Amino acid sequence: MNLEEIKDLIKLVSKSGIGKIEIENEGFKIAIENGASFSEQPVYVQAAPATIAPVAQAAAAPVAAPVATSESTDEARYITVKSPMIGTFYRTPGPDKDDFVSVGSVIQPGDKLCIIEAMKTFNEIESEVSGKIVKVLVDNASPVDYDQPLFLVDPA
Repeated sequence: MNLEEIKDLIKLVSKSGIGKIEIENEGFKIAIENGASFSEQPVYVQAAPATIAPVAQAAAAPVAAPVATSESTDEARYITVKSPMIGTFYRTPGPDKDDFVSVGSVIQPGDKLCIIEAMKTFNEIESEVSGKIVKVLVDNASPVDYDQPLFLVDPA
């Protein structure tokens, strides 16, 4: 695999929204991961130990996504609502609209919690649990990863 083929593969992954791709061919292995932001993600290319091949890495630094940590034992009893996809998190249906939910909102299964934009498509994320929103873990218009915690819900 030459450098031009690697560049074409990187462009394909970034445009298609694929989360991760790994290709192994005749002792050559390449893994490309598309994380929190579609434009500034690391790309790793590594040769297998048996062969010598060029190693390339994207010049852009990785973007750190917000990470929720459990700082108290009280948070262990909460249900974590996680992102079902990679995209941009929005708390409102539009710029001049109210939030779908906020801290203290009581939710039921099927209630709309937020929107995640992925590849110019706005996906409404619905609740699968009932309870009360205790904490919103992501800022509005922030990039989110697959399975990233978005909300903490008190099921009581």
